[in-house]
Amino acid sequence: MNSCSTVIATIATAAVFMFGACGHWGEFAPEMKRSRAELDAGARSGRQEFKSAKKSSRLESVRARGRLNCMSHVSFPGFGYQDSAGTYRGFDIDLCRAVAAAVFGDPNAVEVQPRTFVQRAEAMQSGKGDTDMLSMTTTWTPGRDARWGNFTVIMFYNGQGFMVRADSGYDSVLDMDGAIVCVTSSTTTELNLEEYFRENELGLETVVHEDRLAVYQAYEQGLCDAVTDDVSALEAVKHGFASPDEHKLLPETISKEPLSPLVPHGDEQWFDLVKTVMYVLINAEELGVTQANVESMRTEGNTAARRLVGAEGEYGQADLGLKPDFAVDVIQSVGNYGEIYDRYMGPNGESFTMPRGANKLWSEGGLIYAPPLR
Repeated sequence: MNSCSTVIATIATAAVFMFGACGHWGEFAPEMKRSRAELDAGARSGRQEFKSAKKSSRLESVRARGRLNCMSHVSFPGFGYQDSAGTYRGFDIDLCRAVAAAVFGDPNAVEVQPRTFVQRAEAMQSGKGDTDMLSMTTTWTPGRDARWGNFTVIMFYNGQGFMVRADSGYDSVLDMDGAIVCVTSSTTTELNLEEYFRENELGLETVVHEDRLAVYQAYEQGLCDAVTDDVSALEAVKHGFASPDEHKLLPETISKEPLSPLVPHGDEQWFDLVKTVMYVLINAEELGVTQANVESMRTEGNTAARRLVGAEGEYGQADLGLKPDFAVDVIQSVGNYGEIYDRYMGPNGESFTMPRGANKLWSEGGLIYAPPLR
């Protein structure tokens, strides 16, 4: 017998001696079963500890404070502004109010934190403020995602355009060689402007202001030939001019501007909570759930609508720290996505009128789309 065979025989003999020679096979089986049971119990314990670890300190702090701190505009028609009574209104403000309704059952449990675009960047990058959510026509970019916080859901598809005086002689951005353009600093708008003019070999001078209102005031005062901004912003401001027909938007859209609320880094449950509220707004429009009928959907809606309002099944409400029917509070407070859009920018919008275009539901030829609530 060679050395290899000797080793194998020795191992086999040892195994028989340990488990078979004394007839102890059966005695070891219970021990093996107990070990598996102990492992299963440990796994369950680990999952419970992980679930406990996921508990949101952000949600706890928001509830302890009694309000949601939301950074937004205060003078931007259609998106964030104060009405004659001093109440904050607008598309972005309503997204904040929707989250407050989900957490507190009260859409007014919001403190709006006014910021300029420069202050917005500084506040989010520092991570030292008490902002729970930013909803401020903010373009989602990978760099901002890495440095500012977690973007949630694209709630508005936009693009950058140009507004000029109707008698300016400009019919295209490509006619604007050597033009003076007013623009807001510390924005993707400023970067896009410089890049577009450079790549098209157009001369450019800029008048730059940190505050968006100051940019449009400079344009009104004739300090620049054109003003550039998101198309929705240009439409809003044009509508507010004393003589809107004296101004026009040029045909080019030079960028993609997917606008999304974002939350600070570091709290996955809070991130998921805000995303889910946005999904509710979009799914509600798709399912025909409105401010007027949301309560009746508990019994009269189809399966998906009843699930949305918490009357059947679930989609993670308990894991997010929300009550099963939180969506009823959300929709009763602000309406569905389409109702929010129409309130400010629809055919009878209180700020201006702008066709939905890409902001139609996916089922109607647009890009607005949310995962199903499961």
